[in-house]
Amino acid sequence: EEKMVHQGLGAGGKNGGRHHLSNQSDVQVGAAWRKWCLPPFFLLLASCADTGQKVTTPAPTSTPTPTQIELPAIPREFRAAWVASVANIDWPSKKGLTSAEQQAEIIAILDRARELKLNAIVLQIRTSADALYESKLEPWSEYLTGEQGKPPSPYYDPLKMWVEEAHKRNIELHAWFNPYRARHTSAQSPPSATHIANTKPHAVKSYGGFLWMDPAEEDASKQTLDVILDVVRRYDIDGVHIDDYFYPYPVPVPGSAPPPTSPDDTPVPREELPFPDEPAWQRYLASGGKLDRADWRRDNVNRLIEKIYTGIKAEKRWVKFGISPFGLGKPANRPPGIKGFSQYDKLYADAELWFQKGWLDYFTPQLYWPINQEAQAFGVLLDSWIKENTKGRHLWPGMYLTRIQAAGSTARSWEPKEIVDQIALTRSRGQTNPLVSGHVHFSMVGMMQNRRGVNDALKAQAYQEYVAIPASPWLAGTPSSATVQVQPSSAPGGIATVTASFRYGVESTSFLRAVVSMKHGSKWTHDGIAAATVGGKPFSVSISFATDDKGPEAVVFTPLDRAGNAGTPAVVTREMLRGGTGVTTAPAK
Repeated sequence: EEKMVHQGLGAGGKNGGRHHLSNQSDVQVGAAWRKWCLPPFFLLLASCADTGQKVTTPAPTSTPTPTQIELPAIPREFRAAWVASVANIDWPSKKGLTSAEQQAEIIAILDRARELKLNAIVLQIRTSADALYESKLEPWSEYLTGEQGKPPSPYYDPLKMWVEEAHKRNIELHAWFNPYRARHTSAQSPPSATHIANTKPHAVKSYGGFLWMDPAEEDASKQTLDVILDVVRRYDIDGVHIDDYFYPYPVPVPGSAPPPTSPDDTPVPREELPFPDEPAWQRYLASGGKLDRADWRRDNVNRLIEKIYTGIKAEKRWVKFGISPFGLGKPANRPPGIKGFSQYDKLYADAELWFQKGWLDYFTPQLYWPINQEAQAFGVLLDSWIKENTKGRHLWPGMYLTRIQAAGSTARSWEPKEIVDQIALTRSRGQTNPLVSGHVHFSMVGMMQNRRGVNDALKAQAYQEYVAIPASPWLAGTPSSATVQVQPSSAPGGIATVTASFRYGVESTSFLRAVVSMKHGSKWTHDGIAAATVGGKPFSVSISFATDDKGPEAVVFTPLDRAGNAGTPAVVTREMLRGGTGVTTAPAK
């Protein structure tokens, strides 16, 4: 396997310090220390994680020892973008690209994400009961090759490449599935022989030009669950993600007149096509079912959501499950002045219930409206969802970056300032509620085109520094730890080499991460390291530091498990770099 070193990290910058890497196939090191480090090695055990706790072991001299260093809080934020495959919105950019062209686009997207200091990509791999990866359960997507069921040629597995290349850049890869759609209106090739519309036609219904897997049909929900768990087992993904499509958005009756108005000028909804689930409904009634039809439909979706969550955790507890529902909650729960579509009544999506039950690890409501749009005000909606988070899960709102149109477009466009302001508003909520610790942009295409200079605005005003993925304590597994060995230099202005070794539990599989924090005066700077190796084995990185006053006063190496939780860190002081006393070892927590 090719050995690669990436200069700069998913959120770490460029011109990274030189370093030596061992016991792994690929490692990425960022560049927060580029002024202070020369070539590389590393590690030693300290205590505490990223809590800012001070260890008070008595010092033998006036120079701080590792156990006296006040450990810094690691900066945390989920910075992600959706990469949509349906209708070739983001990737591949069009049907039928060669394998080389598809792969080049993968690299370009991930390099752009790293440049912008994003740390996660949410990649759509199932658009319509199809697959943008190797699957024995569903056919290859036509959005990949132009024909459903046709594999890439020359052959490669796109999801495998996405995962590997994302991890090289210290970027999480979340696999995004559409749970029920079976055919999109943009599809052109016929469903393949292995598509569920042909293998289990009773589970698929035609509705408004789409094909839809009926949530009430057991074969439909089982298919979705089997597909998701198959991917969790076979790929080293970091998350599973589903979107806002449950029962389909309602379609007007063909030929119906535009909505009239009532005497008080209130629009009257036009007549909607009923979803054709009558066979399953009649079976439910015949079995003695007592729920009304709307609650029965919601129950069908609820049961699948719970099974997905418990199924993922039974396979790999560290794989996060995220849902991005429509951004408006139940009408009965809405703040004064908030109006609009009801997913609870029309999509039969009880998003509040899933949030409150903890059937997910992160909740990403699609808050696709501006801050100052009174009836759907971004901040008011965010606050309303914060109140629903009674189980203590991550809340990372979805933002509509694609609403920024390319320069010269005739479509109404947001300015980049709207997105920058929404990020700032979200961060302000996070100051009092640390679970509000990130956001997801729809979609990557706006960043690939740098529409109206949005990338420049983000770099200048929002994404200047490295951040790690937020910790998920409820997903913690085997504790991780770090150790250090120092090759000091007592010569004035000399260079010392630190070899840091990280050990992870079996949960880490092949994606290992750590944060390197350096202190200069009262300021800490941070950057990240990522390695691909076999779970349970340590990896080492060597970094060289200046030992004069321009070098760091202290360096902390903190391993992160697959759920982002900090393990036992290692600490190196300036005196240790100069060959002085103070090398200590503390037990792993």
